[in-house]
Amino acid sequence: MFDSYLKESILGRAIKDKKIKIKFYNPIDFCKPKERVDGRPYGGGPGMVLRPELFLKAFGIASSAIRRRGGKKTKIILFSTSGKKFTTAYAKTVAKKYTDIILISGRYEGIDARVQKILKAEEISIGDYVLTGGELPAMVLIDSISRQIPGVLGKYESLEEERVSTSEVYTRPEVLKYRGKNYKVPKVLLSGNHKLIEEWKKRAK
Repeated sequence: MFDSYLKESILGRAIKDKKIKIKFYNPIDFCKPKERVDGRPYGGGPGMVLRPELFLKAFGIASSAIRRRGGKKTKIILFSTSGKKFTTAYAKTVAKKYTDIILISGRYEGIDARVQKILKAEEISIGDYVLTGGELPAMVLIDSISRQIPGVLGKYESLEEERVSTSEVYTRPEVLKYRGKNYKVPKVLLSGNHKLIEEWKKRAK
């Protein structure tokens, strides 16, 4: 699921240039033959819950690899619909404070709660909605946090990242004709007056 995404554009370039490194540990790999990765929830309820010992084994191998490589400070994040809301400010803080980040992604009805308690993982949510699994949230964090690492963005991209700007942007043609109507670029953007342009962008934000 991650292969094509991580090979493209900014992330693909960052991995190739060794600005970031991403490694996967699948809890299913630690299942014994014919053993299930999940179980029915205690107390009843729908769905299946992922077993904790498999995630703890995966975590142990991941954290050992980090120590051998000389990682100095590791952040442990577990995705949860009830977790702290993820923001760009959070991404900047994590990128600055930690050398390594372990992302724990579940599926089905979730991961046995003891994993979070044992590892003291911070629970993070990317929004007020439910997804099938933690793969998409993991991609969101990988993308957003990687952008905050020096050298990952090119010079032009870095400048754009830091700009206080609006999502309202325009390019050619100056006048767009569509179904009998003319849609024009705001005059201020054609003025060449950088001060007025920046003021417009802040208002339009």
